[in-house]
Amino acid sequence: QVQLVESGGGLVQAGGSLRLSCVASGRTFSRYVMGWFRQAPGKEREFVAAMSWRGDNTPYADSVKGRFTISRDNAKNTVNLQMNSLKPEDTAVYYCTAGYYNGIYVALLAKDYDYWGQGTQVTVSS
Repeated sequence: QVQLVESGGGLVQAGGSLRLSCVASGRTFSRYVMGWFRQAPGKEREFVAAMSWRGDNTPYADSVKGRFTISRDNAKNTVNLQMNSLKPEDTAVYYCTAGYYNGIYVALLAKDYDYWGQGTQVTVSS
């Protein structure tokens, strides 16, 4: 059974930092794109960042460029999201995701991913 389990969410003041982690199990994800989406109340799930399986393509949403950094460890089936200079508008449930795409391609739409975690809440106070 495939599982993605996120951790690291919480409450932080504006300008602070959080590090989200996701551990995948049930199969080897080394050939999968892994990434993060987020969903705020009343809004659609939106792309945050993702990384191709070789780490040679790492797109970010414009709203997080320069503040968030995605990383992965294929040997450990993990993907992390370092979030710095957090803003109140970053408040959302953050979801880890994985999708099978070979090569350098990274999908930017939620519908194009195969597996999802249960989500972790990030709240940034002003």
